[in-house]
This record gives sequence, C-alpha cells and structure tokens, in this order.
Amino acid sequence: MTIEREAAAHTAKVLSEALPYIRRYVGKTLVIKYGGNAMESEELKTGFARDIVLMKAVGINPVVVHGGGPQIGDLLKRLSIESHFIDGMRVTDAQTMDVVEMVLGGQVNKSIVNLINSHGGNAIGLTGKDAQLIRAKKLTVTRQTPEMTKPEIIDIGQVGEVVSINTDLLNLLVQGDFIPVIAPIGVGPDGESYNINADLVAGKVAEALQAEKLMLLTNIAGLMDKEGKVLTGLSTQQVDALIADGTIYGGMLPKIRCALEAVQGGVGSSLIIDGRVPNAILLEIFTDTGVGTLISNRKR
Repeated sequence: MTIEREAAAHTAKVLSEALPYIRRYVGKTLVIKYGGNAMESEELKTGFARDIVLMKAVGINPVVVHGGGPQIGDLLKRLSIESHFIDGMRVTDAQTMDVVEMVLGGQVNKSIVNLINSHGGNAIGLTGKDAQLIRAKKLTVTRQTPEMTKPEIIDIGQVGEVVSINTDLLNLLVQGDFIPVIAPIGVGPDGESYNINADLVAGKVAEALQAEKLMLLTNIAGLMDKEGKVLTGLSTQQVDALIADGTIYGGMLPKIRCALEAVQGGVGSSLIIDGRVPNAILLEIFTDTGVGTLISNRKR
C-alpha cells in the first residue's frame, strides 16, 4: 500500500510540474521528424505513439514527418537493386523511385499511422503528392576539384528539394483534430515523383507552418563539441561558428543546416534529440532536462 501511495504521489508530482509547460505549448504546432532507432525498437515505437497522442490530448498540435532509409535499403536488396550514394544521398532512378514510394508512402507511413491510432490518436497518412502537399524540383548536385575549370553537374535521378508546402491542407487537418503523418515524397510541376531527405522536409514544413518547435529525432545524443560533450542552448551565431571551426562536419552538417534554416525562417526553436531515449519528446517539451541540442534565434 505504501509503495502504491508513493508511486501515485510521484505521478501527481510529475503531472503538476508539467502543467506550466502544457500551458506554454497549448495550441502550438510542433513538427517532429521521426526516424532512426526510434522506428526500429518496439518499445520506442510504442513510446513515440503514446507521446504523440498525449501531446494532441493536452492541446498541442503535432505534425510528424518520417524517414525510412533502412527499410528502403532492405527492399532494394531483396529485389537485387544496387544502391548508390553521392554526398549521402541515394541515387534514385525510376526503378528505385518506385521502391521509395512503395516503402515510404505505403509500408512505413501506414504502419506509423496505425501505431498512433492504436494508442487512441487520430492520425492520417500523406505523401507530398496528396493535394500537392510538397511541391518539389529536381535537386542539382555539383562537384568541383582544384583540377576542374568549372563544376561538374552530377545527375542523381529523382532526388528533389522542396519548393513549397501546401499549408492550407495541413491547417485543415490540424484544425480537424487530425495528426498529419507525412512521407517525404515530393511532386514536380509535371507530376513526377521526387525522393526528398526527411530532415529537409520536416524543416520546410516547420518553417511553412511557423511552428513553435522543430524536433529531429536522431541516433546520437545530440550535437557534440570536440571533447564529446553535448552542446545545447545554442544561438544561430554560435552554430555558424561551430560550422566554421570544423566542430560540425560530415553527416551532421545537413541536419544542423536544416535546423538552423528553420529557426532563421521563423520557427521558435530547433532541437536535435536522442531518439534512443524513451519518451524523449515529452522530456524535451515538459521538463527542464533535455535530451539533445537546442538551437534558437536568440543572441547570447
């Protein structure tokens, strides 16, 4: 009985401490990019779905953008279609694009929608082709070495970048108490499909909606300094300096640039969050103890 009472008291204390944070974010839009380990562990998948449903239940408006690179890679391998990458981007010919649409728009998207709905949510799955949600254009990749007189243009197929987001559709869904779950497939002016990096789509969605927060779930603890310590509470100026001195490099650069551009475009703050931590989203929103790196536009 004493243990039960102590557990109940702890629960009450947690809920009481969360109240100021709930008040702060009620009615606000939060864009969450979901991917990596959080999509593979059954425990983390369940925790993610419950977190999203709880956010909606207390008056916060979550919008989910998901990845699915490993799932795409697995199916391509089973179909004996070889994958090639240039600067971290999957070269996407017509055959590969068919697989991308099948996996992202079908398998992964619908499994996330079903997961959220099975925990009491009201999620609806979309790709960027629905009502031209994500208008896109072909991404141009150039490469230059000191020996070249001019940059080389590399064709990586149906890989795109975001031109615009149909905010009318998203606002209609959010106001109707739906939770949009978006697969990062864009549509070009002639109806062609484009494979787009999920982080970039999440950033552009957050910017278009002028979201309170952009939250990027990752497989690491956050942005680290050269000694391996997680950095947080960064201004955009500090992030620029970390890029310039080489602290931010390689695969983390695109993610950080996405977070940075979102904040510069009017998003309240961007967060690089450790998706391996159970209930990482709730910890970041409802407590002072974060589990990642926060970037905001405030000067320090």
